[in-house]
Amino acid sequence: MANTLKTFLLLAALTVLLVFLGRLIGGPVGMTIALIMAAVMNLIAYLFGHKIILWQYRAVPLPENQYRWLYDMTRRLCQRAGLPMPKLYLLPSPQPNAFATGPSPAKGIVAFTAGLLQTMDQREVEGVLAHELAHIKNRDMLTMTIAATIVGAITWIVDMLRWSAIFGSMRSRDNENSSGIELVFVIIVGIIASIAAVLIQLAISRTREYAADAEAARMAGTPDGLISALQKLEMYTAAIPMENATPATSHLFIANPFKGAGDWIASLFSTHPPIPKRIERLRALKYNLK
Repeated sequence: MANTLKTFLLLAALTVLLVFLGRLIGGPVGMTIALIMAAVMNLIAYLFGHKIILWQYRAVPLPENQYRWLYDMTRRLCQRAGLPMPKLYLLPSPQPNAFATGPSPAKGIVAFTAGLLQTMDQREVEGVLAHELAHIKNRDMLTMTIAATIVGAITWIVDMLRWSAIFGSMRSRDNENSSGIELVFVIIVGIIASIAAVLIQLAISRTREYAADAEAARMAGTPDGLISALQKLEMYTAAIPMENATPATSHLFIANPFKGAGDWIASLFSTHPPIPKRIERLRALKYNLK
């Protein structure tokens, strides 16, 4: 409940920022145009983005005859969570990792890297699988699409604001001091708004990771498997690179596929919470599940 409330408040903050910028540049009309354009772009990404991602990472359907145990595990967890059976895919990457995608729970997809299935035991795989199923159950793909839509609209408005200020200052030669001050003000507002929007979007992503961890522990009946898996992920993702990984898709994975710094400034710009903090929360949750 706390994670859901935090996500709602962060989305509300993005919306307030969008409304402020929309009115600043062109009133309600400017805001509406920006939002519509961003919504169309992100709707296309939401409906077809999973196909692009699977192609990007060269994912192939996971053969059921070779991974019968994993399909049986997925069916058992889905039945417990009230979810339809997702499609399972395999990524030919040596880095242990996994992600969930798909436009809806009815068309959910869970993809595992070859490295994850090779380095983790079934208890750990169950923890990872439960985490990804939790993302599907919580419709986190939709939440992140909404966030991306608003951030896209904010970015578009900031661009409009900057160019209108530049051309406006070029036309206003009668009062060069005033136009110069206006240009500087607009640039500063635009930079602050863009950074704030991205930080809020990343905060939403981190919040959804915490929520998926907690839901996974309840789904599996214990957080032990996920805790053990996260410990391995922290070690292996830093040591083994992932081919074709991009910052635009890093938020999908259970662990950030890029090695990142651990300081608090870097954490602000991270799509994932620090793994030690995730493990700490899961260990605290363990006592509530008993």
